[in-house]
Amino acid sequence: MAARFLVVPQWQGSGSSRAMRLIDGAEAIQGDLPASATHVVEVPMEAGESLDTGVHRFSALVAIREAAMAELRALESPVVTIGGDCAADLASVQHAVSARPAGDVALVWLDAHGDLNDPTTSPSGAFHGMVLRALLGDAPEGLASTGAELVTPSNVILAGTRALDDGESAFVDASGIRVISVDDLADPESVVSAIEATGASAVYLHIDLDVLDPGTVAGIGFPEPFGIQPDQLSDVIRAVRRRFELAGAALTEFAPESLDAASADLAVILRVLGALTAPLPQAAP
Repeated sequence: MAARFLVVPQWQGSGSSRAMRLIDGAEAIQGDLPASATHVVEVPMEAGESLDTGVHRFSALVAIREAAMAELRALESPVVTIGGDCAADLASVQHAVSARPAGDVALVWLDAHGDLNDPTTSPSGAFHGMVLRALLGDAPEGLASTGAELVTPSNVILAGTRALDDGESAFVDASGIRVISVDDLADPESVVSAIEATGASAVYLHIDLDVLDPGTVAGIGFPEPFGIQPDQLSDVIRAVRRRFELAGAALTEFAPESLDAASADLAVILRVLGALTAPLPQAAP
C-alpha cells in the first residue's frame, strides 16, 4: 500500500498533566517514516480556550482540525495519521468518510477507552475522550461531523475497549454500537465479521496504543490492564486489509517519558505500522 503519512503532534485534546509528551511521541515515530511520504501539521504551542463549550482548549483544537483538513485535501488516499492524542485524526476520519458514499466506510476504534463522552458527560472536559462522539455528530460546532462527514453508530466497532464511563456505557447500549472484547480479538475474523455486518466496503482503523497490554508499551498516558498483544493487533490489521479496502488509519497516544525513552517502544510501534502499510503476503495456491 502506497500510504501517505500525516503527522499531527496534537496535545491539546489530552487530559494528562503530561500531555506535551505526545509531541515527543509523534516526533519519535516521524523519525522512522519515509520523508518523501510524510507531511506534518504545525500544531500551535498555545493551549487555547474553551469558549464556554465544555471542551478544554476548544479554540486550538478547531484550528488544528482545519489545518489538518487542508493538508488532507492535498493528499492521495489512504493516509495514515500519526498522533498526538486520540483527536489527532478527527479530520482524517471526516475526510475519509466524506470521500465515499454514505455508509461505505466502517470505523474500527481500537482503543481501551470508548471516547464517547460529550461535554455534559465528560468527567474531565478533555476532547480525546469525546472524539468518537464528535464523529457521530454530537459535539460543539467546529469539531462535530456534519453532512457527508457523519459516521453512524451502525458503522462503528469498538474493539479492545475495556474502560467505559457510565455515560459512555449508556450511549453504547442505546445506540447499538458493536463491541468486540479483548478475548474475542484473539480471532481476527471477529473484526472482519463485524465489519461485514455493517455493509461497508472500506474501513478506517483508529488505533490508540492503549489497546495494547501496558506490559508491551511503556509510553502510554492512560494504560489499562489486560490489553491485547502486538502480534494480535497486527494479525487483526492484516485480516481486515485482506478483506476490505483501507480508507485510512491512525496511530495515536504515544507519550514516552522522553525521546530517549521512546526508542524502547518503537520496535512495537513500527511492527504495527508495518501491518498497516506493508504489502500483504500472497495466499498459497
